[in-house]
Amino acid sequence: MEYYRLGKLAASFGLKGEMILTHYLGKKSSLKGLQAVFTEEKTNSFLPWFIEETRIKSEEETYIKLEGVDTKESTMRLVRKELWIPEAEFKKMAAKSAPVSLLGYTIFNGKDELGEILEIIEQPHQVLCRIEVTGREVLIPLHEETLEKVDHKKKKVVTVLPDGLLEIYLG
Repeated sequence: MEYYRLGKLAASFGLKGEMILTHYLGKKSSLKGLQAVFTEEKTNSFLPWFIEETRIKSEEETYIKLEGVDTKESTMRLVRKELWIPEAEFKKMAAKSAPVSLLGYTIFNGKDELGEILEIIEQPHQVLCRIEVTGREVLIPLHEETLEKVDHKKKKVVTVLPDGLLEIYLG
């Protein structure tokens, strides 16, 4: 099963084990219908945490209370951890416009296929898409100058990359 990064537990809230989740869904969410979230204990080894209660805090934040986490002290081992959810759940919850909804899409430079988007790294003024080309990691920036079009039906992202960008990684 593939897991997608839901967000990060940013802080403890109150005294009863609530935490603030900063999520990557691209829209307000109470995580309605989600039964569990996962932490990655070791590479590709995910531990489930069952959700007791959630409520919307803001556009990018949700209050979350997990079973068995009942004190401010018990939140400390979870705060700053990334939370993950199964791919199918993520796709149901993420806004179509959220950059993270591009995970799994194929990225093109003009007509040339580069590879599948493996990770989305959001930065203040751009989004970086991590792909692999001939076994090497390549970061493709998406912003108004490089992004030509997104085809959600065909799961394609078409870019116009500056000359020499790919050579930096592959040269």
